[in-house]
Amino acid sequence: MAAKPGIPKGTRDFSPVEMAKRNYIFNTIRDVYHLYGFQQIETPSMEMLSTLMGKYGEEGDKLLFKIQNSGDYFSGITDEELLSRNAAKLASKFCEKGLRYDLTVPFARYVVMHRDEITFPFKRYQIQPVWRADRPQKGRYREFYQCDADVVGSDSLLNEVELMQIVDTVFTRFGIRVCIKINNRKILTGIAEIIGEADKIVDITVAIDKLDKIGLENVNKELAEKGISDEAIAKLQPIILLSGTNAEKLATLKTVLSGSETGLKGVEESEFILNTLQTMGLKNEIELDLTLARGLNYYTGAIFEVKALDVQIGSITGGGRYDNLTGVFGMAGVSGVGISFGADRIFDVLNQLELYPKEAVNGTQLLFINFGKKEAAFSMGILAKARAAGIRAEIFPDAAKMKKQMSYANVKNIPFVAIVGENEMNEGKAMLKNMESGEQQMVTAEELIGVLTK
Repeated sequence: MAAKPGIPKGTRDFSPVEMAKRNYIFNTIRDVYHLYGFQQIETPSMEMLSTLMGKYGEEGDKLLFKIQNSGDYFSGITDEELLSRNAAKLASKFCEKGLRYDLTVPFARYVVMHRDEITFPFKRYQIQPVWRADRPQKGRYREFYQCDADVVGSDSLLNEVELMQIVDTVFTRFGIRVCIKINNRKILTGIAEIIGEADKIVDITVAIDKLDKIGLENVNKELAEKGISDEAIAKLQPIILLSGTNAEKLATLKTVLSGSETGLKGVEESEFILNTLQTMGLKNEIELDLTLARGLNYYTGAIFEVKALDVQIGSITGGGRYDNLTGVFGMAGVSGVGISFGADRIFDVLNQLELYPKEAVNGTQLLFINFGKKEAAFSMGILAKARAAGIRAEIFPDAAKMKKQMSYANVKNIPFVAIVGENEMNEGKAMLKNMESGEQQMVTAEELIGVLTK
């Protein structure tokens, strides 16, 4: 007996209903991006490993899916290297390409390669899958879609303000209550400076970023394991646990970070973003959260994360300002800021909260029952007119038993069925049945279209 087929862990199949839901997500986000002047691009699923490696920190590099070279990938490798079983070293010889980890680094590569064709500031969005060799768990997948928007070639903080407005608009349209969390990597750098551990900024941010997941005690343990002194860890506690309103937090930070020029710059940037948004009438809460660190190394300014308030799940949107990303590809001085909606997590949240509008998941609106060749030929004429009017309609392809055809309509949640028999053809009409109410009426093609387009 043939082995039962399967799919890799951390990946999923999507049914037609699920795809209708996902397209509702993508289309909603796409529509909002267009409102703010963003244009769509696409990049390849795989990139050169030289493009990807070293951009996500040590932990990110470990999660890259590497693609084995085609042809004789053993050529140029000695027996000694093979017997060493050094996985990292062998992978660098076997693999030149990898699946993209996110859309931001490929975007930076795109900007550098196409710099002569681009008008700056360049506002692009991208809706494509990414891959991470992560441990699959609830809300975390190895293959998932990101819906990114970035602005490059502008230092203005108005870009950050508009991105937060986009986040607020998207989740308002979805009906999901969220908290938009904001911080600044310059503030975190300032904190590292005043506790005397400026050279350990990466270790500090990676550990702080895990506070929600592993708790304060384990964060402190990780900090100690990274060689950060007990005195510095003690100084860090009241800062990362700072509470109060956004204004109160900013006021405290101005005092705490008075000895750090970088830290005060981060406070000033955060104050501008928060004060400007306060006048914009956001529908969702926005909070300055000093525990927000965003583990990726390329962020240099404002950073964002979005949490759903009514569902237990990780962040469903994130992003931030990066000043030097294109620099690693030989194009210095291009600042950028971006956000990424986690479509797969949003999909799960909308499912749990049952927030999909009915029209978003309904497919076919009208099914013609097939009684035979003559009836089908007559039905096809009305069917063509219905489709021309924008009605999603189909005819059952076989003259099967009525029960089977009606069952097909029920399973697909088709709201209307058209029945055409001898009597209907003689009158040049169809019997239209409302599958929810059971009501039936004899209608012309024009009347049928009128009922379905109400």
